[in-house]
Amino acid sequence: MFLNRRKFCSLAGLTPMLDVTPKPTSIPVIDTHIHLFDPTRPEGVPWPTKENGLLYQPTLPSRFRGTSAPFHVIGAIEVECSPWLEDNQWVLDVAAKDDIIVGTIGDLEPDKPDFQKNLERFRRNPLFRGIRYGNLWNRSLSAQLANPDFIAGVKVLSDAGLVLDTANPDAELIAAVLRLSDQVPGLTIIIDHLPQMNPPADPSQEREYHNHLRELATRPQIYVKVSEVLRRVDNRVPLDLSFYKPRLDEIFDLFGENRLLFGSDWPNSELWGTYRQVMGIVRDYFLAKGQSTAEKYFWKNSIHAYHWVPRNAEQRRLLT
Repeated sequence: MFLNRRKFCSLAGLTPMLDVTPKPTSIPVIDTHIHLFDPTRPEGVPWPTKENGLLYQPTLPSRFRGTSAPFHVIGAIEVECSPWLEDNQWVLDVAAKDDIIVGTIGDLEPDKPDFQKNLERFRRNPLFRGIRYGNLWNRSLSAQLANPDFIAGVKVLSDAGLVLDTANPDAELIAAVLRLSDQVPGLTIIIDHLPQMNPPADPSQEREYHNHLRELATRPQIYVKVSEVLRRVDNRVPLDLSFYKPRLDEIFDLFGENRLLFGSDWPNSELWGTYRQVMGIVRDYFLAKGQSTAEKYFWKNSIHAYHWVPRNAEQRRLLT
C-alpha cells in the first residue's frame, strides 16, 4: 500500500506543509531533472527501495504530465536513477511513447572497456544527451581524475557533443569538476542540486570551495541546476522565499542568468514538498528578476546546455 505525502510525513514525525501557489505566468518550462522508474517490473529497480513508501510506485511520463501540467511544463530531461546498463534502453523505450520527454541522461562509466561501444549504441537515439557521474552508486569523480581510461572516455563523450551531469555535490566534487574541466576543456558539465549543498564548515576549506565555484563561473561550458532548493530544518520545510534567497543569490551572482537551469528532481522532490511548492519558490525568485531572466532559467538555457530534441509543435516553437 502506497502512502500519500501527508501520511508519510505523519508516520515519519515530520511537520506537514501547506501548499504555496506560484504566481501565474505563461512562461513555458523545460524541467531538466526528473526520474523515471517502475518497481512493478519483473526485475524491479535498484532505487527506490520498498521501504520508501512515498517513492516506491510506478513513475512514468503520464504521471509526470499530470503533476506538472498546471505549471506549463512542456518538456523534461530524464536523469538516470539506475546503474543497470539496460535501464538506459528501458528509459529510451519509455520516452519514445511520450513526447514530453525531450532528452535523457544515462548511466555509463567512462573508464570501462565497453564504454565507447555502449555510448555509440545509445547515442544513436537523439534523445540520449549524455551521462551522469558523481557521488552516486559508490563512485568518486575525484578519484577517477588520475585514471587515464576515465579521462579518455570523457573526451569521447565530449567529442560526441554530449554532456556530463554531476551527482550530489560536495566540496570535493566541486574541486573535481574544476580539474576535469581543465583536462577536458570542451566538455559541457552540469552541476546538479547545488542549492542543497552545505559549504564546508572549516574556514580555509570554505574559502577554497568558493574559489573553485568562482573559477567554474568563468567557464561558459559549466551550467548549474537550481534544483533541490527546498531544505528540511528541524523537521519542517520552510516555504518562505526569504529563507532560500541568500543561497539563490550567491548562485545567481556567480553564474548569472545564462547558466542556470530549472530542475525539479521529481519525484524525489516529494520528500521535501509538492511540485507546486518546488515551483513556487523558484518562480517567485526568478520572476522578480524580470520576464527575460525567468525565461532563460525555465527553458532557454536548457536548449544551449542539452541541445534537446523537440518532439511536438509546442516544443519546436521554442527553437525558432
